[in-house]
Amino acid sequence: MSLRAFLILAPLIVTGLVHTVAAAQETASTPRETEQAGQAARSSGEGGRDLAGYRFPALAATVAAAQNMAHAMILRDYCANAGLPAEFVRERLARFSRMTGREETCRSLLDY
Repeated sequence: MSLRAFLILAPLIVTGLVHTVAAAQETASTPRETEQAGQAARSSGEGGRDLAGYRFPALAATVAAAQNMAHAMILRDYCANAGLPAEFVRERLARFSRMTGREETCRSLLDY
């Protein structure tokens, strides 16, 4: 089921990424706008990370959302599999919670 869903969603994700890149390139066309976008990226860096050379923060957010969705789909399969130990599933949910920054449960995976 998860592979089939991935094969259905993969073209949609790629299409969304292409449109995001095209829109980002149109909006930051002049050197002044590019520098302003760079300053905004530097100011939004978390944990002391230097984001000065990264021009497309919206693309990074889109990729992260797609990866979280794929990860959530795998975890939903784990939650539905009664043959897996509960501790294994809890450990995976805890890892995913650290990645998303929110408390993840089998029920919360339905949001993705």
